[in-house]
Amino acid sequence: MSTRVSPSLSSSLERPGAWTVFARGPLPILVACLLWGSTGTVASFAPDGAHPAAVGCAGLVFGGLLLVLTTRGTLAVVRGSSRRARTALAAGAVAVAGYPLTFYPAVARTGVAVATVVALGSAPVFAGLLERTATGWRWWAATAAAVGGCTLLVLGRPGGGAGVDALGVGLALAAGLSYAVYATVGARLIARGHPARPGLAVMFGGAALLVLPLVVADGGWLTTGRGVAVALHLSVLTTCIAYTLFGLGLRHTTASVATALTLAEPAAAAVLGVVVLGEQLSVLSWGGMAVVGAALAVLTRE
Repeated sequence: MSTRVSPSLSSSLERPGAWTVFARGPLPILVACLLWGSTGTVASFAPDGAHPAAVGCAGLVFGGLLLVLTTRGTLAVVRGSSRRARTALAAGAVAVAGYPLTFYPAVARTGVAVATVVALGSAPVFAGLLERTATGWRWWAATAAAVGGCTLLVLGRPGGGAGVDALGVGLALAAGLSYAVYATVGARLIARGHPARPGLAVMFGGAALLVLPLVVADGGWLTTGRGVAVALHLSVLTTCIAYTLFGLGLRHTTASVATALTLAEPAAAAVLGVVVLGEQLSVLSWGGMAVVGAALAVLTRE
């Protein structure tokens, strides 16, 4: 006697469960956000006199080179790619290098609150436009809520009420565009069958070479033990491991959703500031964090 399974039941059995979908896509990205959220806290321990952009670029230089050295198939991606794919990889490398070169000066000019909200808030919008795909009302509503919650969170933190500077806002928008470009390039390469890690290694390795002169010019702080410890954390955890996780998440998540999920980074940074640096968060910040959490819950639903 044979048992026949209806097509609808068969497809439901083959469809991955909610936890599997979450674990494949959003979870690695959210873990990467936790690591990225440690950047500001760790950078605060850099030796006096170290330029913020140089600190961020140092993490990119060493982390990018570490990605290249620990990834198999990096050269094969370059050699086996079409001219169009190589152009995309070059654009991705420029975008990766552009993020620290624009974001940290934006922070210096307009404050961490405005720079963070503008950069991370504009990134998913840019990614949605670059993907040229229709995003539903739920994505727009959840992303807008996450941006709003992020605004409340950072404005309620110590030093969050810095004034708005037009050039600083422009630099933060450039940082958001840079982030969206390399996320979209990575997502498209993965969609075309390229492995995630080698593609990211090519982009980050190229970006490391682009920003190397800045690190060399302002690298005196790297001769101290504290400077080395900061650089190791930024290169290994917030670059090599974090972007490996981000690449894994991009295999099962669109660039627009992935960049929207990274609005969790300010929440992670705020929690680390409380735990490690002893900062005090206002009711406004806690409320903003709750809004961000609710928005992320919506974004991670299938």
